[in-house]
Amino acid sequence: MSYDTLGFELRGGVAWLTLDRPGARNALNARMRSDLLHALRRAGAEARVVVLTGAGEDFCAGQDLGLRRTAADLDHERALIEEYAPLVTTLAECPVPTIAAVNGTAAGAGASLALAADVVIAADDALLSFAQARLGLSVDAGASYWLPQAAGLPRAMGAALFAEPVRGAQAAEWGLIWEAVPRARFATHVAQRAAALAAGPTRAYAAIKHSLRAGHARALEAQLALEASEQGAALRSRDHAEALVALHEGRPPRFEGR
Repeated sequence: MSYDTLGFELRGGVAWLTLDRPGARNALNARMRSDLLHALRRAGAEARVVVLTGAGEDFCAGQDLGLRRTAADLDHERALIEEYAPLVTTLAECPVPTIAAVNGTAAGAGASLALAADVVIAADDALLSFAQARLGLSVDAGASYWLPQAAGLPRAMGAALFAEPVRGAQAAEWGLIWEAVPRARFATHVAQRAAALAAGPTRAYAAIKHSLRAGHARALEAQLALEASEQGAALRSRDHAEALVALHEGRPPRFEGR
């Protein structure tokens, strides 16, 4: 079967899932979240390796805000619980090795999604951004779990509070991702990595994944629930309302709330 918002190609035991809304920088709308959840479950049953990447210049720009002007236009707290949590846990718990091939910007929920994969390979000039604070919001979709766990609390705090993007090369130095690769050989390198895993001991890989993730599974579930609650409160705040107005008026937001 085919999907409206992503490409699915199975070759050489590798399922290539390509987020395909380049005009929207591959931002996650409801249709894409549904398509991706189905595709991940399908890939876990049909493939030996899953590679998730983005079409065009971006990996994923995060939640698709569209033309939303008020918090009431989008029940993001519900979406985090009912759509993002299953998506993140399905990727994390996929029975075969998963690779997030971050070809360009991965922002917000897009960065969280990438970090849920077993291995993250990024172009050295790709950007990982946890900039929800610019909209008066908290990090979500698993970022509060993956980010401090991988990069350490000081770097996690800096990346989220200052909302400054982290380049692929820097992310690799931090230990946030597995490796960063020069853009000229990025696609070839990802294909080689995926092929190597596809030719490997799938049964042993499943045991490795289960063993390494087992101690963190309950913590992830609890953290996803906490994120949804915190984000729900942030969405109802005056700061977020001001950020939306400022965004549409083309000016910097003036945060004055407590």
